[in-house]
Amino acid sequence: MLIPLPLKKFIEANALGLATVSKTGKPHNIAIAYVKVINDQVIISNAHIKESIKNLEHNNNVSLVIWNPEWEKSCVGFELIGRAKNYTDGKWLKYVKELPNNEGYDIKSAIVVKVKKIKKLLS
Repeated sequence: MLIPLPLKKFIEANALGLATVSKTGKPHNIAIAYVKVINDQVIISNAHIKESIKNLEHNNNVSLVIWNPEWEKSCVGFELIGRAKNYTDGKWLKYVKELPNNEGYDIKSAIVVKVKKIKKLLS
């Protein structure tokens, strides 16, 4: 398993950044407040993500970055590199729609990132 349990808990407890790249090579980064980790996959609920979804249609390579929330005391973070797929139906959409944190949101899709590499970031 690429994502050990302590890192899974860290990822699920903190906001992270999702970076994608457009068809023309323009980078785009957004903040994601809430994700779930299942095995080596990071599951993102999409209620209003637009540009990142468009980018994934042309390039499914993504990077997720997460930092210790008390970074001023201990500046440690992780970059998760992988490939993403946007699901507008099926089991992943059903899964994210049923998450308690998504109650009251119009969830349009589930973005599933298969993590291929983890880099520890130190400052």
